[in-house]
Amino acid sequence: MNFVHRHAYDVGAGLAACVWPFMPKRRRIAVENVMKCGVASDEKEARRIAKKSFCHLAGHIAEALFVPGVVTKENFREHLDFSAADPETVKLLLDTPDTPIILVSSHHGVWEAATNVLSFARPMIAIARVMNNKLAAKWMAKHHFRGPVTVIDKKKGFKPEIMRQWKDTNAAMTILMDQHTSGGAMLKFFGRPAKTFTSATRLAMRTGYPIVVGSFVRIAPFKYRLVGDKPLVFSKSSDMNASTQLLNDRLESAIRQYPEQYLWAHRRWRND
Repeated sequence: MNFVHRHAYDVGAGLAACVWPFMPKRRRIAVENVMKCGVASDEKEARRIAKKSFCHLAGHIAEALFVPGVVTKENFREHLDFSAADPETVKLLLDTPDTPIILVSSHHGVWEAATNVLSFARPMIAIARVMNNKLAAKWMAKHHFRGPVTVIDKKKGFKPEIMRQWKDTNAAMTILMDQHTSGGAMLKFFGRPAKTFTSATRLAMRTGYPIVVGSFVRIAPFKYRLVGDKPLVFSKSSDMNASTQLLNDRLESAIRQYPEQYLWAHRRWRND
């Protein structure tokens, strides 16, 4: 790890700190979200968390760009900390390559970097918004996500060929489910009504594949800690809304432990 690698996060976070005063709308949304969710009881603390989370976003993205140059197939386990994770979850993620899984997370911690790191353990299929700019999308595919990582445009859904790839390669289907959706189910997130994607639950009910819910959070340069509980398994007879609410609850629990690493500035709650 050279000087640039070691300080990439600090540079990104520092630039974000300079921009933060000029983003009044995002500041207001972030502070309101922190306080309404009960993460902070006074506005001063809410402002601190809001700013820290914005700086973390930029720092994380800056560091993630260098993950392929620092983390390798030979050393990737050295960059992961499982001291706070359930042993069954760790075994499923890293040492059960013959089982397809569903990995549910949120815009918390280091979701970009984690996709790269975990791809050394098993193939990854990431459901994401594909960039409209074809040159930018091509650059990201070549220089950002390396290894067996397939990025699927969330607008195109789960096509048969993707389902076959998932099963044939025993990949981790990775879904960030904390974005606002006009469809989905009206459930609770931090006690507030929020339209919630049900795709992870429906996939689990249909396939019987286990779900790992949680986040990788940054604890040092290129060092990431898994925060999560035991894997979940749903059946075809499971209650979809109740099961999806359980996923929301698991995500909330992880975020509350490291609130400075959550993206509070996005408009997650539009129904209260």
